[in-house]
Amino acid sequence: MGSMELPHGFPGRGNVRGDLRVRHLGLESVDARPGGLNRYLDALVKAERRIGLDAEGIVLAEPRSDNRTLARGTVSKVGASIGDPFIRRVASMATAAVRRPLPDVVDSHFALYSLLPIFGRLRNVPLVVHFQGPWAGESGVEGAGRVRVFIKEKVERLVYRRAQEVVVLSSAFGRLVQDRYGVSPFRVTQIAPGVDLDRFVPGSRSEARRLLGVHAEVAVIVAVRRLRHRMGLEVAIDAVKRLAATRDVLLVVVGDGPDRDHLEAFASEVGAPVRFTGRVSDDELLRWYQAADVSIVPSVALEGFGLIVLESLASGTPVVASNLDGLIDALGPLAPSLLVPAGDSCALESSLARVLDGGEGIPTLEECRHYAESFDWDEVAVRHQELYASVLRRREGQQRPRVVVVGHTAQLSGGELAIARLLPALGKECDVVVILGEDGPLVDRLRSQGISVEVLAMPEASRNVKRASVSVGGLRARSLIGTGRYIVRLARRLRVLQPDVVHTNTLKAALYGGASARLARVPTVIWHLRDRLAADYLPPSAVRLVRTLAPYFADGIIANSQSTLDTLGEVSVPVSVIPSPLDPSVRPAAGHGVGPLRIGVVGRLAPWKGQMLFLEAFQRAFKDTDEIGVIVGAPLFGEEAYADDLERSILEFGLEGRIELRGFREDIAKEFDRLDVVVHSSITPEPFGQVVIEAMAAGLPVIAADQGGPAETITHMQDGLLYSMGSLEALAQAMKDVVGDRELRDALGKAAIASSRRFTPETVASEVMVMYRSAQDHG
Repeated sequence: MGSMELPHGFPGRGNVRGDLRVRHLGLESVDARPGGLNRYLDALVKAERRIGLDAEGIVLAEPRSDNRTLARGTVSKVGASIGDPFIRRVASMATAAVRRPLPDVVDSHFALYSLLPIFGRLRNVPLVVHFQGPWAGESGVEGAGRVRVFIKEKVERLVYRRAQEVVVLSSAFGRLVQDRYGVSPFRVTQIAPGVDLDRFVPGSRSEARRLLGVHAEVAVIVAVRRLRHRMGLEVAIDAVKRLAATRDVLLVVVGDGPDRDHLEAFASEVGAPVRFTGRVSDDELLRWYQAADVSIVPSVALEGFGLIVLESLASGTPVVASNLDGLIDALGPLAPSLLVPAGDSCALESSLARVLDGGEGIPTLEECRHYAESFDWDEVAVRHQELYASVLRRREGQQRPRVVVVGHTAQLSGGELAIARLLPALGKECDVVVILGEDGPLVDRLRSQGISVEVLAMPEASRNVKRASVSVGGLRARSLIGTGRYIVRLARRLRVLQPDVVHTNTLKAALYGGASARLARVPTVIWHLRDRLAADYLPPSAVRLVRTLAPYFADGIIANSQSTLDTLGEVSVPVSVIPSPLDPSVRPAAGHGVGPLRIGVVGRLAPWKGQMLFLEAFQRAFKDTDEIGVIVGAPLFGEEAYADDLERSILEFGLEGRIELRGFREDIAKEFDRLDVVVHSSITPEPFGQVVIEAMAAGLPVIAADQGGPAETITHMQDGLLYSMGSLEALAQAMKDVVGDRELRDALGKAAIASSRRFTPETVASEVMVMYRSAQDHG
């Protein structure tokens, strides 16, 4: 663990010069048109200058303006304004962009005004492009002709092809720029925007309404929008019209645009209570956010992120938005229930009514503000500083390693959760793309973390092969043929991506992913072994097959525990024991308060996980007391019958009312807050035991079997308790010992927190990088 010296081909992050010159090529000044792109550029340049970068912006000024500035003092030397003819605007932007001294990095925010400079005097300057939406696609949605759309898309493609890196604000637009424009996922970086936390602040609603001339009792819904068709304001007007039938409500549309006359006529025609303010000052915009009961973002197409979501939340006002593109990233983590289908005025009306009525799950002013505070512009600027440094190093031949992670499933099982926790930290050292054999929850989890994910669908007959069939003789012809075809498809994709490393995350992926990587001539293949190659897990023929293929399909093997590695046997490639990383969101548990102690088992419902053993031991240990047992987890991979058996056993053991079946829970940290003791009850050796380190990080005393990964994690009677695997008597006694001794529980919990610190994602990622180096040297 700790720091590492990276080899040739695997450079470190390094530092960026403090005087790095960055020239941003934008569209218009915020004074000329306060749209999302323009406000974003203004704020980013200011933030970059605050952290010490020599950043400037080149934009068009408003008509007849002599004070053409950006970012409150960063001069834009543009000799044209947005009202000038097209040729004059393009020529003036090009002239200003290439003035001396030339920058170290060009950051383009609008393809048209960047085209001439980056293929002219700036052609040798590294280029970063901000993709905030498809210019051609937006024009098409607004009704532009096919020729104009075609030309705009050609311009965009030329600029994106020239870029060393493309920055997107959301995972949806990351996929769009890859699918529509053919940009390699290794050249796409997702960086969410920030919000001006000093400007947008909560305030007195009554005072804001007084200043704006709005009645104190009316329900105010504010929409801060550019008045264009794709903004969905017709949908909002229709929803508010129906709301007005049952309550005193007012929709305030803040902003201007070419559709204003149409929207005003439509609101008048349907009799909706709507007030159009046109463009407003910065102070008045803040007052509208503060005065509103709720903000809406009813976009119907192409929403890159939605800066207004963050502005409203920073002002303490909840938001209802379309379940569309970047709005999912912007609002989903705070209030997924306030995302509604795009274009559905009935759903919008219902959600608005729930907010106005103070329904369950509506974030408070404090929760809105706290969430917005995680979008700090200075942190965004630091992310850009790191990106510029990476681009410059790449220019000097210091290419970051390209890693493709291959997995067969997108379900949130142990190995999938482990890789999801590792990749954000690993992504600081590598460019990472994940290829999965199916769509599912893991896809959304990774994309929400800014990880590029592709779904290359694997035939179900191949993907769902049972462990007992993992041998050539045990596979049906249909599965073999489907797997063979998939190996070829994956190899073709790997040839396009040209990774330095293929990192397989599951046993199935190790076999087909290793074969594909060899066909694609990938330099380094890493197997991540998370399953024991033993008779209690796989049939002997499958064990022989995996051991035979290992030296041919892998250049290095990572095992999640020594227990797992021991089942592999002797191999001729580098091996390393690297634990799975801890979920960084897990914190010391708050405790459930007064009442009976609660003893829980957390994990997938499966016979080998031992929930049945837990029930029997609980019944024996606490038959005549009032402790509560808790089972958290759900069946996966066709094991629903086992869940039914558990429910029947609860009745047979006389434990009805004393055992809680919590089902699958996304937020494990909240479950730990409800527990006093955690039991890990697997009846066959656990390869690692992710829940063990999570419970330890939560400061809970853990009781686990004395074989497999947990026995390597826990030191008996120091930071946890070990019992003889599969022994009903031993488990019951261990549970009684811990529950009956408050001092022991406190001591074990305190020591567990200290022990868990060695499993941070950053520590694990550094060890994985060392393994990449070893495997590369071996190959």
